[in-house]
Amino acid sequence: MTSISLPAQSLWKADSSRAIIADKRARAVGDLVTILVQENNTASKDNSTKTAKSSSIDASIAKFLYSPAASGLLTKNGQFPALNLSAKQDFDGGGKISNSEKITAKIAVRVVDVLPNGNLVLEGRRSTSFAGETQEAVLRGVIRTEDIAPNNTLYSYNIADATIKYVSTGTITDNQRKGWFTRIWEKITPF
Repeated sequence: MTSISLPAQSLWKADSSRAIIADKRARAVGDLVTILVQENNTASKDNSTKTAKSSSIDASIAKFLYSPAASGLLTKNGQFPALNLSAKQDFDGGGKISNSEKITAKIAVRVVDVLPNGNLVLEGRRSTSFAGETQEAVLRGVIRTEDIAPNNTLYSYNIADATIKYVSTGTITDNQRKGWFTRIWEKITPF
């Protein structure tokens, strides 16, 4: 019987392994962070504009070099030209906007870059489909490693340059939109 010698290799990888008692928070490219999205935004705006303008002109020529009887210059049937003009303009407009949105979700994102100052650039997407509707959540931003909780989670309000998009597609979403002709008509109509 011959013996086979196998080289000893460690399961420990110095560049990516962590100690058993090490912090489990994300710190390197490829690490995952769970983002707790809790966005509650409210916007309200109320505008009112009212303008009014009124003009009136009443002018006539009483005498031009000579009386109307002495000269026919600029006269018609012995009368000088006269001008009588009246104009009135009113505008009353207003608008009201009241928006409120609330988003609560959990999205696991990947660290895609580590900046020179130690901040982490995150990016991730989550897609769910149900009954012909597809909803895709996309999250991007920059975080500080100090803001990551010990359980490797982070609230969305701690993300700098945050982009959180929810895009829905499907039959129900399509029926909630105006048709293409209606959208074009609203852009070009002068009324």
